[in-house]
Amino acid sequence: MTIVHPIARAWITTGGTGAQNYDEFADDAEITSIIASNPHSALAIEMPHRAPESLGSSFADALPAAVERLAEAKADGSYTPAEQVIALYRITAPGETPAYGIFALVDTEQISTSADEPGLVIRNEDVFIEKVRERVALAGATGHLLSPVLLLQTGRGDDLHAALAAATDRAGAPAATDVDQAGRTHAVWLVGPGAEQDELTALAGGGELVVADGNHRSLAAQTGGLPLFLAVITTPDSVTIQPYNRLVSELTVPVPELLDRLRAAGAEVRPEAGPPSVPAAGGTVRVYAGGETFAVTLPPTPGASPVENLDHALVERVVLRDALGLDPGDKRITYVGGDYPASWLAGEVDAGRAEAAILIAPVTVDDFVSVNLARQKLPRKSTWFTPKARGGLVLAQLA
Repeated sequence: MTIVHPIARAWITTGGTGAQNYDEFADDAEITSIIASNPHSALAIEMPHRAPESLGSSFADALPAAVERLAEAKADGSYTPAEQVIALYRITAPGETPAYGIFALVDTEQISTSADEPGLVIRNEDVFIEKVRERVALAGATGHLLSPVLLLQTGRGDDLHAALAAATDRAGAPAATDVDQAGRTHAVWLVGPGAEQDELTALAGGGELVVADGNHRSLAAQTGGLPLFLAVITTPDSVTIQPYNRLVSELTVPVPELLDRLRAAGAEVRPEAGPPSVPAAGGTVRVYAGGETFAVTLPPTPGASPVENLDHALVERVVLRDALGLDPGDKRITYVGGDYPASWLAGEVDAGRAEAAILIAPVTVDDFVSVNLARQKLPRKSTWFTPKARGGLVLAQLA
């Protein structure tokens, strides 16, 4: 028996509904702008309180509008139904290696968050509980799952990758395509009951699955009592990890005092000429504030585990908590994924919309997998996987 299953009642886009996931944005105004330019985007359903006509409403108050938008999208033919299917998924772009996966449902009871908790789906990253509550409320109100959890198949990743490449090559014209903001083409093909579906679901569930993206959505399935959650199961060869940086909108101390506090904590602080860039490797982070760039080598904590001494953990502990007195969930901290370059971060500081940017080298895919299989916990918002599975392409209707 596999823990990966076909979608009993799926809704497949006919075009125009594909969207970045709700948590991929550094600025909520971007969400509003996307919804304004494309009201049929699934983002308008996922983030109803950010739609232009709902600004100022709470998420809960805007949920009826989300329900209405989804009903309208199904009625006007933006989605077409299918039963007992999985969906082959391929993401391509010029100069990039194709990424493969399948849309399917996964047993929620298989989610494991610690070494002593059984299960083949490993989630080891801290979350923000308010975001989880919103995902639970959305699923309950709409009766659908609109965006998938991204899972890495670590046990049979190579076999799954080869099988998906072969399956998409022989599948003919896709059932739907969508082009994202980076110019990547996302294509899906439906696979109904039969030998191919059985083979692919067996491969997809053939080893431990690590949550690469969608920690909040997977926890929402648990807290919402859903027996299954929507996922794209992909392979380590299909993804890379980009930087996950931080913006601080308001410093609690002046920049010179911040630097003095870091030095007092044992950090090495060196001024650097020119605009900031993301470090090529771990060990040193860059802080941009007051028009200046500083290379900061943070002191590891003696006796702490390698994960606790990762740059992301040290930034959270030494810079944000100890030097600035900020909890990681403080609204003054914005977690900025790799879609936003260092120049954008510096621009936010220069424009006065933030007072500091902290640039951190990305975690490697191998290290990410190793940490999770060792059942250790990564710091929150430390991995920005690309290419990302797109929301609004394949929906799962809840029973």
